[in-house]
Amino acid sequence: MAIEPLRLSILIVAIFFSASATTTALDEAPFASLPPPPSPPQEPIGDSLSPTSLFEPVLSHLGFHDLAMAVPSLTDSPSFAAWNGPSTLFAPSDSSIESCATCSIPRILSEHIVPGLFSFSYLQKLAFGTKVETMSSGRCLTVTSGTHRPTNTTRIFVNGVEISRPDMFNNGIVVVHGLEGFVAPLSPFSCSVEKLTPLAFPLQPPVSSSPSPLMRLMLRDAVLRLRTSGFGILALAIKIKYPELVNLQNATIFTVDDLSIFFGAVSYVSNVRFHIVPNQYLAMADLQRLPAGTVLPSLERGQYLAVTTAGGPATLRINYVRMKSPDVMKNQKVVVHSLFLPFPHLHPASLDGLINGQNHIEENVATPNQSMTDSCAVLEEHEGCDVIPPPSFHGL
Repeated sequence: MAIEPLRLSILIVAIFFSASATTTALDEAPFASLPPPPSPPQEPIGDSLSPTSLFEPVLSHLGFHDLAMAVPSLTDSPSFAAWNGPSTLFAPSDSSIESCATCSIPRILSEHIVPGLFSFSYLQKLAFGTKVETMSSGRCLTVTSGTHRPTNTTRIFVNGVEISRPDMFNNGIVVVHGLEGFVAPLSPFSCSVEKLTPLAFPLQPPVSSSPSPLMRLMLRDAVLRLRTSGFGILALAIKIKYPELVNLQNATIFTVDDLSIFFGAVSYVSNVRFHIVPNQYLAMADLQRLPAGTVLPSLERGQYLAVTTAGGPATLRINYVRMKSPDVMKNQKVVVHSLFLPFPHLHPASLDGLINGQNHIEENVATPNQSMTDSCAVLEEHEGCDVIPPPSFHGL
């Protein structure tokens, strides 16, 4: 019986020396011969926390299976490409969707989602008839309210459909409210202020609609992006002009960068409104399709911009000024173009002819003054200016 412990000791010693030999061999082997450990695939944090990625599992968990199956279609939506922030979904039940044989579920989904976080308590504070633009561009939901008499509680309606299960889900990125039914397909005129009728909404005097929440979000987005990309003065101007801008449907803004303002283009600071085209979204692809002589309104009442030379980025001139960098910032509602110089004011005779339907720019209607001659000289350093700009008339 004494032999067994001896054999066990010999076996342990043999295993120890065998392990030591193996370790020594590995230590002496070239490092390159050791394959690196495989790294587990990692999903980008931004994608994993985006509303689009969250909608499908959240809707499935809440029992909205038809909507959950339509979530992948959102990736084809230009609105979702431009906005990936917090979103609110007014979710109709599967049974209500299935009652509409001709309805497109992807369309229902996009027209029931609005950008921003709209908790039930926040919806209760909105003015009666507030319009909220959906992720289907140009389509708005109308939020109304009424009082449930027996309980004296506030009921919220979206296009006349009551929110029957409020705040089913809210994690600070996605909010889901359950609807009693589904909202009928929205018309292109759903964002206009139409007359509210008692057939669709509870009796209560309508109040003028508040600014679009989407425009508020897009202006904040523009301020943050411009501030960090060399256009801090424009970002500050947007904050100052915010009460005017937030009531617009869209905005096209022309600007000069901070460096140009510090080195001479200070006139832009007092003429920011003259460089904003209200209620029009004109990216470079849109601008280059405009013919010469096209007149654009500015936010400065009674003052206009005009396409003086048509063409692409290299040839297009607005008020005789060429763009330095088109589309320096754009989101779903706001597009910004960078200029070499602030816009000069056109001669009144030129604008009168354009506004009265004469589709041309009258050149040399007055002898250019020295300041505009200097402006053209600056443009010559950047591939020239095609025509001599007319004098600046600040009294327009």
